[in-house]
Amino acid sequence: MTHPWFAAAATPRVLAHRGFVSAASAADGVVENSFAAVAAAHAAGAVYVESDCHLTADGEVVLFHDADLHRVTGDPRTIASVRAGELEHIMAERGGLITLRQALESFPTVRFNLDVKADAAAEPAGRIIAAHADRVLLTSFSDARRRRAIAAAHHEGGEPATSGGRSTIAAVIAATALHAPGAARNAWAEVDALQIPERQGRLRLLTPRLLDAAHARGVEVHVWTVDDPADMARLLEAGVDGIVTDRTDLALELVARRGR
Repeated sequence: MTHPWFAAAATPRVLAHRGFVSAASAADGVVENSFAAVAAAHAAGAVYVESDCHLTADGEVVLFHDADLHRVTGDPRTIASVRAGELEHIMAERGGLITLRQALESFPTVRFNLDVKADAAAEPAGRIIAAHADRVLLTSFSDARRRRAIAAAHHEGGEPATSGGRSTIAAVIAATALHAPGAARNAWAEVDALQIPERQGRLRLLTPRLLDAAHARGVEVHVWTVDDPADMARLLEAGVDGIVTDRTDLALELVARRGR
């Protein structure tokens, strides 16, 4: 049975990477993973927003990509060392802090693709997600962390969709390349999607064989992070199910044109 996360829109899916920050918004100081960025993605017509979860010093799950504030705000401290109130003050002129709970409650029609970045955030995030699990695809580069978050959601009665972490992706790619489909049977069965870059260095991860193997098992393939319209068009023509992009506007326009 298809998880409700996927039923919100037809493929190909556009996943707004850390929300959407236009050039004009960036000039006004708005940053990724802010309340304004999520709101802008929603306003642009994005059904799916990709974001990240960290835990503050006082236990608040917030949408933030990096483990520290340096790249986004110039502050060298880690998210884990800052209380939510202080982080809210820091983000006030950058589009506003958005917590995981606020995101899920303030944007009830948005489907979230959430990457749990910190071990400490896994269980708190899973508990918050549980009540909104029909609108969440939960993932992490760490499969162990991902499984802890999913277990916490299950404990609270929620069942989010999920995509594989590094070890799951490695297993299915290796099995596909070696023509050994049975070798990754458990890995395939555990996930609803594979979310991968087209290439990792010189290694091409996305191949026609991998796409066919995923689709044969009812697993979608989403590619990140794709900002050039020519690359978007090429990947969609190849059969990928979703594009994770910073250029939500261009991707939505491209998908709309393809559907006419």
